[in-house]
Amino acid sequence: MYQMREATIADADPIADMVRARSAWLSERGLGECADMAEEYGSQAGNPGFPVWVLEHETDGVVGCTSHFGNESLPPWAFTEDKQAEPTLFLATTFTRPKPHRLGRLIAWWSLDRAAGLGLTWVRRGTGQEQLSRYYQQAQGWDLLRVADRRGHKVFFLQRKATRVPELPELMAGRGI
Repeated sequence: MYQMREATIADADPIADMVRARSAWLSERGLGECADMAEEYGSQAGNPGFPVWVLEHETDGVVGCTSHFGNESLPPWAFTEDKQAEPTLFLATTFTRPKPHRLGRLIAWWSLDRAAGLGLTWVRRGTGQEQLSRYYQQAQGWDLLRVADRRGHKVFFLQRKATRVPELPELMAGRGI
């Protein structure tokens, strides 16, 4: 059984451990690494400036995290004024423990459902990894909004319409993930 909840200060070490585990998994596949940011991401838990949510499993503990920001956090170098004005939930710093289940998809579906419940129109996210952008598009149904250049690096911005996910209770129960 899974649940999403707001992160607390007590989640700092589990989030940092999870980021290090994901970094090792990425490194083994030649997809980069993020271990040097593990402590920083963990320190965001319980910080009111960072709306961090954790995906918690009833026996495995913290197995995922994401941050939910609003329109005010959409980078102006990546979104037009019109796009910035649209009611948006912006996903940032999503990590999951490497597992055979698609925990990142579960977090994304929960975020789509939450955004719809809040009356928002869009869920948007960005990544600096082209492979991850393709995965989000092909496996999770995200639309590529634009590719921006930021300090000589490509950043891929994607979006999906906020929508209720009726099968979410089943997915959170661990069925169908």
